[in-house]
Amino acid sequence: MLTFIRQNSRWLSAGLLLTFASSFGQTWFISLFATEIKLEFGLSDGAWGSLYTAATLSSALLMFWLGSLADKIALSRLAPAITLIFAIAALGFSFSSSVVMLGIFLFLLRFCGQGMFGHLAMTAMGRWFDASRGRAVSIAMLGHPLGEVIVPLVAVFAIATIGWNLTWVTVSMILILIVAPAVWFLSLDDRSPVGQKAEQTLTKGLGGRHWTRSDAARHWLLPALIPMLLTPGFIATVMFFHQTHIANVKGWSLMEMAPGYSFFASATVASTFLMGWASDRFGAERLLPVILIPMGFGVLLITVGEPVWSWYAVLALCGVTQGLSGAFWGVFLPVAYGTRYLGAIRALTTTVMVFSTAIGPGITGLFIDAGVFFPTQSIFMSIWCFIFSLISFIIARRLKREN
Repeated sequence: MLTFIRQNSRWLSAGLLLTFASSFGQTWFISLFATEIKLEFGLSDGAWGSLYTAATLSSALLMFWLGSLADKIALSRLAPAITLIFAIAALGFSFSSSVVMLGIFLFLLRFCGQGMFGHLAMTAMGRWFDASRGRAVSIAMLGHPLGEVIVPLVAVFAIATIGWNLTWVTVSMILILIVAPAVWFLSLDDRSPVGQKAEQTLTKGLGGRHWTRSDAARHWLLPALIPMLLTPGFIATVMFFHQTHIANVKGWSLMEMAPGYSFFASATVASTFLMGWASDRFGAERLLPVILIPMGFGVLLITVGEPVWSWYAVLALCGVTQGLSGAFWGVFLPVAYGTRYLGAIRALTTTVMVFSTAIGPGITGLFIDAGVFFPTQSIFMSIWCFIFSLISFIIARRLKREN
């Protein structure tokens, strides 16, 4: 592994930098500014959540149309261009004078950060590497938990020191002066995949066939799995999005809560590797019933936990589910549906996940406006997790009979 990293450090660094810098467009980062934004623009939790939902859905739609640019334009040109748009969005976000402008720049932040940066990183790893693609992807993806560990602590300190507006100006400067030239340099020397697999084969799915996207959508399995597909993203997104509200209800400060991100990131990384090992050993479908259980206990702790360290336990447990879920779908989809039409099926499941992250802040924000505070909502989210853990056990049993 060390030899592989040393020989490919330049290209791996490009992917790692993109996933790390995507932090500035992620829900957990933007939500750190929620209190100041709602106060300055006179937004309720429901209005702020609805604006966020609209921006995220719009960014997902734009991603659907522009994601193919990664196939047509070299990363050394496309990534710096997207970075400059990202920087403009951060600068505009800091100086927005109306809710409309705020929504426009929020849409661009989500499009560049949550959408294009991760998309470009994974597309580059897939194009640049062949026999070692899995290792390259796993290394590049470490930028996400690395950002979750480092960025929140720095951001909370910056907000307290220079204010939320200047913090976003600083983000813009980082993107322009550091990220754009660095990603340009690291990707300037394009590479061809090194190493070829001995034999290229297509793996068949259930019933010894290759499933199309329409076939999968009509079969009972994929619709039955949709709740398990959308739940981790929905709960993690709303939990981060409403963290300032949770802090106010619980009497915690954001500075006290910020170290929890390191627990979330560490648990996500550890459970990702655990799921990869366990699915190879026991089969991914056997592990389906356990995925939502840690998150069920985690969100329940939001209700009953009083000391701030309970927030760290919440994030650690939810991080376990995030890691298990991400690795599960990576292993399970090829096994269930084969590999010939895997890209189309992945596009469908990704749409479901993005949709869940988009609608969550709006729905939960409206409940908060109605007087149902997030710790109370967490009880129902916990029950949801446990119910669908039981249902997924039934799904796994039926799947085993049909396989």
